[in-house]
Amino acid sequence: MAEDHGGEEFLFKIVLIGDSAVGKSNLLSRFARNEFDSNSKATIGVEFQTQVVEIDGKEVKAQIWDTAGQERFRAVTSAYYRGAAAALVVYDITRRSTFDSVKRWLDELGVHCDTATVRMLVGNKCDLENIREVSVEEGKNVAEEEGLFFMETSALDSTNVRTAFEVVIKEIYNNLSRKILNSDSYKAELSENRVSLADGTVSKNSFSCCSR
Repeated sequence: MAEDHGGEEFLFKIVLIGDSAVGKSNLLSRFARNEFDSNSKATIGVEFQTQVVEIDGKEVKAQIWDTAGQERFRAVTSAYYRGAAAALVVYDITRRSTFDSVKRWLDELGVHCDTATVRMLVGNKCDLENIREVSVEEGKNVAEEEGLFFMETSALDSTNVRTAFEVVIKEIYNNLSRKILNSDSYKAELSENRVSLADGTVSKNSFSCCSR
């Protein structure tokens, strides 16, 4: 999902998914507002925050959606995936059951999103090392098997939170850039800006990628 109008050059939708109480809402509030609420209530339905990130000198707006992880809100989440350019699948490193649910969340993602959707596995609450139930290696292994980015975060002390979102946003941007470069309209525009000479060589005087 991308838009281009004036200063807001790109707008990407990113969804947070995972079991209830893994810290999705606090990851979002830490990234968007640098806040952490230790008394955070379960999210009811859907809410989102917008954050601006600069990539390659361009302004990228990330619209990050947070939904309830509880089963009773599954009906809400199916529409919620629409138009998502990326998804962060979050589990709590101190609760193995939330890690065991990752495969189910990935299956759901596969149903509602196409394969181009950027995916990252996030092991949250890494500040609680003393009560860890899921090792870093286990998280990495699942990510490798499923072709996901992987990162452990702590919304509490902000470890890797901004980095996780920025990695995903940059990957969406890179994918979009590749898509544009490979599109027929871009190639047509490129060929129109080149002058074919009689011997079949291409003149660069009317088009240069490096002109200033």
